[in-house]
Amino acid sequence: MQIHVVQGGETLWEIANRYRVPMVSVVALNGLSLPEWLVPGQALVIPSAQLVFAPERSVIEINAYTYQPAQEAAAEIVQRSGQLSTVIPFVYHVSKNGTLDNLDDQASIYTAYAQHVIPIMSIANFSINESGADVAHAIFTSATARDTLITSVISVMQQKGYRGLNIDFESVLPGDRQGFNDFLQEVVDRLHPLGYTVSSAVMPKTAIDQPRPDYIAYDYEAQGRIADFVVLMTYEWGYRSGPPQPISPVNEMKRVVDYALSVMPANKISLGFETYARDWLLPHEQGQEAETFSPKEALERAIRHGVSIQYNQVAQSPFYRYTDASGNTHEVWFEDARSAQAKFDLVRLYKLRGISYWALGFPYPENWSLLESNFNIGKWL
Repeated sequence: MQIHVVQGGETLWEIANRYRVPMVSVVALNGLSLPEWLVPGQALVIPSAQLVFAPERSVIEINAYTYQPAQEAAAEIVQRSGQLSTVIPFVYHVSKNGTLDNLDDQASIYTAYAQHVIPIMSIANFSINESGADVAHAIFTSATARDTLITSVISVMQQKGYRGLNIDFESVLPGDRQGFNDFLQEVVDRLHPLGYTVSSAVMPKTAIDQPRPDYIAYDYEAQGRIADFVVLMTYEWGYRSGPPQPISPVNEMKRVVDYALSVMPANKISLGFETYARDWLLPHEQGQEAETFSPKEALERAIRHGVSIQYNQVAQSPFYRYTDASGNTHEVWFEDARSAQAKFDLVRLYKLRGISYWALGFPYPENWSLLESNFNIGKWL
């Protein structure tokens, strides 16, 4: 595979002819809904015209979260089955007393097994309306709540057929750092003898003494030692309520990975990879939220507005600005073939365990086209 960046005035026919590949192949690999329209700066995945020597592809684990409705999630698992090692339906919410709510996940689990994809259960302490700090604190400080939670998790896993557990506890209080470690160890001690894996999702730290109070409780060394693997949530620099900026800048992701590697082995690190775009209204005002949608929609929005796509070389992220029908200026940051390849290069450079996508349901055809040309996908089922 190659990546071609469209120049002003180029047509798809000219590009396909230059690389001596069928135009229909370029359309398919890039999921082009409007193949007759291209914009300068658009990155296209180009298939190889002939077999060429390439280094042996390493085997990595591909996890993907999904919070789609049940039938949509099942359809996506079928579509991506050859590119997934595991799927993580999101999410069972934890209460202060350790009980769980329910999740309509049976279709996802059934489809995962049919497609040889391992289903992993996920639990979280937060919801749309609360940060979850008090929930985590209640779990960490009550033996009864912990026992109720772990027993409930085991019951769900046995009943529904999950093969592992992913713990996504966010906004954990700094004082609960040791309690978090102890809880993770207790989960592992109870689930490992039953044959289940345990993983955690952690905030993107770059140092042990990182000053952000909501990051202090994430003990990379302990979690890397206790859990089977750790998902680095290396996204959300471009937060929906914050100012416009790259969502997953590779330079910042690299800093997180560098720190993680200083305290845990590479084969326990799964790199978080977001699959969405954001559109901010300018000038940005406090409290204003960006619109979130797919990279495919971001590209088509640029085409509709006839604007060129720019590329931030430091962040390895594409972006553009446009003016809407009401005269308002917008700034869009998204992902394309180049930014996907930059993240794949990071995984390969550091020989990481794999990638954890957040999340299925956002069309991003260039990513999936490039993924299999970079790696062999581990299939454990």
